[in-house]
Amino acid sequence: MSRKMRIIVGITGASGSLYGYTLVRTLHQLGIETHLIATEMGVKVMQFECGVKVDDLSEYAIIHHNQNLFAAVSSGSFKTDGMVIVPCSMNSLGAIANGVGDNLLSRAASVVMKERRNLVIVPREAPFHVIHLKNMTTLAEAGVSILPASPGFYHKPTEIWELVTFMVARILDELDIEHELMERWGEGK
Repeated sequence: MSRKMRIIVGITGASGSLYGYTLVRTLHQLGIETHLIATEMGVKVMQFECGVKVDDLSEYAIIHHNQNLFAAVSSGSFKTDGMVIVPCSMNSLGAIANGVGDNLLSRAASVVMKERRNLVIVPREAPFHVIHLKNMTTLAEAGVSILPASPGFYHKPTEIWELVTFMVARILDELDIEHELMERWGEGK
């Protein structure tokens, strides 16, 4: 019996919650079962930056509260196809890199790593200091994809949504999810 593809999305308090919001909606449009975890600051930043309450995303995703360590996504026996944390604060990145699993977001990320599933972290910070870089190196050495929120410009964007869509497309590529969000380099007109 095959099951529907299942992805966990984490949204933290870093700026850039529009990326997470757009990813959740896109996964829903692609028919992918999506589980959403937002940190307390992630909830606040999404409201501030996007005017969207995380609970408003319940039509696109199954929402899990960050303090609920009994949620299905906290167990390796709950099969997923991966997890994306977008945007990922340096606080959350550091906790994950150091094996701290004291909330659902970091616990779910740890589970994805231990089960050798695909974990994609999209840090949204600049500049990085050496501890940030060491934490990212630790995660990369453990097989985590580090995908900074650095959209390309070769597709000649003229509006913000085109930059956001570019990053969402790159995230989907990291998860090996087929999409038609952008024209690929060398495959254009």
